[in-house]
Amino acid sequence: MNFFEQQARAKRNSGRLIVLLALAVTGLIALASVALGFALRLLGHSDSHALSQGLGIDWWLIGSVSVVVIGVVVLGSLFKSVQLSRGGKAVAERLGGRLINLEPRGFEDRRLLNVVEEMAIASGTPVPPVYVLDDASINAFAAGLTPQDAVIGITRGAITLLTREELQGVIAHEFSHIFHGDMRLNTRLVSVLHGILLLGLIGEFVLRGGGRSSRSRSNRGNGVAAVLLIGGSLMVIGYAGTFFGNLIKAAVSRQREFLADAAAVQFTRDPSGIAGALKKIGGHLGGSRLQSANAAEFSHMYFGQGVSAGIAGLMATHPPLPERIRRVEPGWDGQFPYVDPSVAASPFGAGPGVAGLAAGGPAAEVYGLVDAERAIATIGDPQPAHLQAARDTLDRLPPMLVDAAHRCHGAEALVYGLLIDADPAVRERQFDLLETAPSDVRQVMAQLVPALDRIAEGQRLALLELAIPVLKQLEREGLVRLKQNLGALILADRKVSLMEWSLLRIVERNIAGPRWVDGRHSLEAVRDEVAVLLSALALAGHDEPDDARKAFDAAQVELPFVLTMREGEAAGLKALDAALKRLVSLKPLQKPRLLKAMARCIGHDGRIRAAEAELMRAVADSLDCPMPPLLAP
Repeated sequence: MNFFEQQARAKRNSGRLIVLLALAVTGLIALASVALGFALRLLGHSDSHALSQGLGIDWWLIGSVSVVVIGVVVLGSLFKSVQLSRGGKAVAERLGGRLINLEPRGFEDRRLLNVVEEMAIASGTPVPPVYVLDDASINAFAAGLTPQDAVIGITRGAITLLTREELQGVIAHEFSHIFHGDMRLNTRLVSVLHGILLLGLIGEFVLRGGGRSSRSRSNRGNGVAAVLLIGGSLMVIGYAGTFFGNLIKAAVSRQREFLADAAAVQFTRDPSGIAGALKKIGGHLGGSRLQSANAAEFSHMYFGQGVSAGIAGLMATHPPLPERIRRVEPGWDGQFPYVDPSVAASPFGAGPGVAGLAAGGPAAEVYGLVDAERAIATIGDPQPAHLQAARDTLDRLPPMLVDAAHRCHGAEALVYGLLIDADPAVRERQFDLLETAPSDVRQVMAQLVPALDRIAEGQRLALLELAIPVLKQLEREGLVRLKQNLGALILADRKVSLMEWSLLRIVERNIAGPRWVDGRHSLEAVRDEVAVLLSALALAGHDEPDDARKAFDAAQVELPFVLTMREGEAAGLKALDAALKRLVSLKPLQKPRLLKAMARCIGHDGRIRAAEAELMRAVADSLDCPMPPLLAP
């Protein structure tokens, strides 16, 4: 399952969706014109507008209806888009979810956080905030506009009744929706369908108003009848549009569920995990049906069928459970196990526990070239080895640092601590620069710095990723303060290292909110920017200029054109910043060649330093390519 092909396919599906919904709106305009024309004839106003010769078509009526229908749909969609512009947290809060990253309650919450964090690190996607819905059913969802503002939601029934392997299968399924573009498509679908539904809501409002008028002002018979006819027409038309829109939603969602199930099996290499979760849905009295009043609005986002499937399953957004189970477990006997909602799944013998409870040696700081290329080949398709590497990384992290990453003041202090310099003079200046930070943050940072001094370079990214969901909860003033303090710490020694630049870019990208860039450029169109990027990589990974040039030349083997290496300021961090602003708009199928060229460059000398690996991950993140960890040989 190629990640870049899936991204391109998601983009094509978005275009097809727009076409289908445009056809639905056109049908609504035609239906509205017929209904209102009929209503006007009944009221004796059929001659109020001239009909075109011979055809009997009232173009003025059609034009007026078109403006009204399109205006209502567009305004309704824009309104919902603004509501969802906050990202996945808007969906989670609308469904009644509770954020647990800051306040995990008991073993089950901590186990869930651990599963999500190791999945995120293994797949190279940002660690998403996790919301728990107080619902006894077994269900989950991924919501958001970009991987940077995505959230994972899951019901209390799921984290109570599923084993760790089953929970892992469900979470892997949701991560597939995140990095294959399904999540953004689903969010767009919510906005557009809301615009169509708004027609029905307006019609219902007008109809009720007309009914009250008919009781209080019976002497205005024709006027009341007109209001009732127009309101009834709008309501029927609006709900007709919603019906057809839901059919489109169901058709799109069903196929994507099969793909996400397959991706989850590839990720975990354990078909019994996701199959076991699906079986428990079938054997659970509450199934996957959500009780939230707003559940129907997001029905296509869930792991299981969250609302009624309608007439004979016609409106089902998910394939039947038996079909999904047999796709991942062909030998299934067709029996659903009875699930007692009062009996929680045993936490024992269910794989690794909570990260940070085990101690271990330092993480590897040097990686092999072949492993960088393999990581690129598995973008969007992480392997069990990456999952194990993520678990090992989390288990090696000091418990004090892991705990700090899950607390507001601790997460902020942790990020500052990652930038503290080893030079005592620079370190003292950095502490002085943090006077604007809250006193609690400074105190926590002072406690964390000794532990941060002892961690291996390869562990910094994992710590940063654990802290990002908590940093996202900072208020606007806190975010401004965070960026200012990070900049001050970086410039304290009057120079910017690649590690500092990479850390700052990852933080800014993941807490600044969704920024969608439509891929439209080919590699040829951004060849100058490619030259800047590869030059920066070559110079960062090699001390000798000749070695850097050889690495740059080796990278060109992966490209369809010849480049000239940049030096000095032309390959500096300011130039790299400017280059990335254009490189992010590469077409999906153009990105693999660039990433392979980068891997050639940083691995030319047979080793990859931690700073190079961090820069590679930072650039891949900027390109919206979730790059799994570089595995130590």
